[in-house]
Amino acid sequence: MDSVEKIPRNFITDIIDADLKEGRHDHVATRFPPEPNGYLHIGHAKSICLNFGLARDYNGTCNLRFDDTNPVKEDMEYINSIKHDVQWLGFQWSGEVRHSSDYFDQLYQFALELIDQGLAYVDELSADEIREYRGTLKEPGKNSPYRDRSVEENRALFEKMKNGQFEEGKACLRAKIDMASPFICMRDPVIYRVRYASHALTGDKWCIYPMYDFTHCISDAIEHITHSICTLEFQDNRRLYDWVLEHISIDCHPHQYEMSRLNLEYSITSKRKLNLLVNEGYVDGWDDPRLTTISGLRRRGYTPASIREFCRRIGVTKQENTVEMTALESCIREDLNANAPRAMAVLRPLKLVIDNYGAEGITATSFTVPNHPDKPELGTREISFSKELFIDEADFREEANKQYKRLKLGGLVRLRHGYIVKATSCEKDETGKVTCVHVEAIPNSVGCDVEGFKAKGVIHFVDANNYYDGKVMLYQRLFTVPNPGAAEDFLACVDKNSVEVIEHAALEASLAQAKVGDSFQFEREGYFCVDSKYSTEGHPVFNLTVALRETKKVQA
Repeated sequence: MDSVEKIPRNFITDIIDADLKEGRHDHVATRFPPEPNGYLHIGHAKSICLNFGLARDYNGTCNLRFDDTNPVKEDMEYINSIKHDVQWLGFQWSGEVRHSSDYFDQLYQFALELIDQGLAYVDELSADEIREYRGTLKEPGKNSPYRDRSVEENRALFEKMKNGQFEEGKACLRAKIDMASPFICMRDPVIYRVRYASHALTGDKWCIYPMYDFTHCISDAIEHITHSICTLEFQDNRRLYDWVLEHISIDCHPHQYEMSRLNLEYSITSKRKLNLLVNEGYVDGWDDPRLTTISGLRRRGYTPASIREFCRRIGVTKQENTVEMTALESCIREDLNANAPRAMAVLRPLKLVIDNYGAEGITATSFTVPNHPDKPELGTREISFSKELFIDEADFREEANKQYKRLKLGGLVRLRHGYIVKATSCEKDETGKVTCVHVEAIPNSVGCDVEGFKAKGVIHFVDANNYYDGKVMLYQRLFTVPNPGAAEDFLACVDKNSVEVIEHAALEASLAQAKVGDSFQFEREGYFCVDSKYSTEGHPVFNLTVALRETKKVQA
């Protein structure tokens, strides 16, 4: 990646610079630790770009470590999708992929160390009782009746937990810290629970699994992470992170730093809510182009560079804020404007007949046009031309005011790359809908003005005798409100009209050969990509990536 993609200065780079200068560290080691219980989303992209970007910028290392401590919700499908997303974004982890489950034996031994120090105990309160005993933000908690068991008894009971002699929910291991702490996370947090579920990697070896707060800090220490970066909701948990490492026999003590999470308008990043959208059929899977999952953005036509640029622009701070969706859209629009070849596509075809086609000066059968107006290196293509064309329904009116810059009866427009034409009449069906427009072309008007014939505007077309009858998906925002996550029922905020399927668009014939990964600017329409799920060879389906400009509203 280019050096211009370096992470802009922020409070974390300031900390790293100071650590290196003052000798607290001689290198930088970060990690990206997703839980494999769903697909990654745009918020994860921010974390990926930061953690892998810091390693890149400081010639350090970044581990990919799966926090696979809850076998009930985890799946190899998610593990594989996460690895793919990280690499697609342009990053590569250091060494082998790591898993918290790689450290289960060590984590168990560290739990025994806490028991031996009198700093952990087996509790037989129910989950509801534990919540009740924990207290509130205003009232301290109270000790469990099992809190003062002896070391020997706790060791024996923890062994019983390990051997499957407790039912789920009947026993757990808790750290013994302070039930009166002003920080609820320090009120004897649960560090192990019983789970009878086969683990994707360890199978049925374990029926007890460590909790995130116990696992995460130890995993960081085992991997000698220097800067452990998370989001602000874990700020209070830093006290538990430090407490665990201070009370076990491990020689590395990483420091945790918190940044604001990415809140993006009109999107959901809660995996629980994303799961509901997928499982209840509101969307077409985790990669639905209306979702801001990384796989959804990829299928929508977003490029790795556009997502990295978005993450670079929003920066890294401790200030919670909500980013406008237009900021993300601007990044892909700029990318595709600079790099996407052009093509002509008529989404809502209306037949146009050139009545004087074949007359002198009106005999062209094709035009050679550039694939990109500013990139001659992308070459040219031939677009066919004949007596019968398709134009878009929106580009013709029988009557219109002076502000209308397209075709109307008696009016003149230029066909993109072609002739100036004048509308002379139109045909209608029994409902009064216009079905065909008749025009006369101005001789010798290709690529030049003709005195006395001033075109009001330019419209695009596709040859009705040589085109690809293609399927096009027009996407709008999935939610009707900017902050659906705050709604009492976020599913009620789903826009049921957020996708329009055009079954028979008239597209340039060459577009039939487009492949998954190809993106185009459909002139005057927007930026489109080949859909990765429903396209087949010779029959690509096109997804709207983004409109040409912020003010353009795609009809639905």
